[in-house]
Amino acid sequence: MTEDIITGIQRKLEKHLRPERYRHTIGVMYTAASLSMCHKGNMEKAMLAGLLHDCGKEYSIKEQKRLCREYKIPLTESELKMPALIHAKLGTYLTEHEYSIEDSEVLNAITYHTTGKPDMTLLEKIIYIADYIEPGRIAIPVLDKVRYVAFSNIEEAVALSAGSTISYLKKMGRDIDPMTIKTYEYYTKK
Repeated sequence: MTEDIITGIQRKLEKHLRPERYRHTIGVMYTAASLSMCHKGNMEKAMLAGLLHDCGKEYSIKEQKRLCREYKIPLTESELKMPALIHAKLGTYLTEHEYSIEDSEVLNAITYHTTGKPDMTLLEKIIYIADYIEPGRIAIPVLDKVRYVAFSNIEEAVALSAGSTISYLKKMGRDIDPMTIKTYEYYTKK
């Protein structure tokens, strides 16, 4: 992969995403690159997955659902109840079909960037955490601790992030995706 591919995708996303979403995307891309360097991952794949992780999020929820039906992307009951999760699967589809990225590691990292999953690959953990800790992220519980821990123990960072997400959703009286719970349980037992 060359720098030209990443630059071309950046230009396309800058036209497609709202400015604040684009800034977040660039923040995730560079945070993923930093985490990748720290944990000896593949920096190009981390940058690519970070850059494309929210490419399906700019559409309204109604449009995301319509596109999933059109593209025959199966949605779980949880995703239908919690439509904020849908953009991950739609983004994976768009990454493959609109941005011509067929690397399964990159596609899986995009798929699981919102919920995580047990036994994630290094790239999946990097994108999950980079989305949580990127510099533009508003202050959320345990953010500073996750930022600190992410560069020394990424698995602990995953457990902290998932736990914080679960606590927040419980406090707000919102549904929690079962995969987020499984992620938390898996990484707190490690």
